[in-house]
Amino acid sequence: MAQKQFTVTAETGIHARPATLLVQTASKFNSEIHLEYKGKKVNLKSIMGVMSLGVGKDAEITIIAEGNDEQDALNSLEETLKKEGLAE
Repeated sequence: MAQKQFTVTAETGIHARPATLLVQTASKFNSEIHLEYKGKKVNLKSIMGVMSLGVGKDAEITIIAEGNDEQDALNSLEETLKKEGLAE
């Protein structure tokens, strides 16, 4: 299992467009990938799950990947978050 914490820096938090980007990125991998926020954990391959968290600016989130390509998945998601200016 691999995991990494991020702080959301985007003014609008993780709303529909960035959530879609994260779900699309996560869906490329075989690993189980979850997003954790305020003690709730959702499947990062589910747009409804991600949206249901209501992640706002300055939120502390954790991405957890478990499977044969977990490190690649985590690296790719981190790249997406940083490239889109969503989190650091």
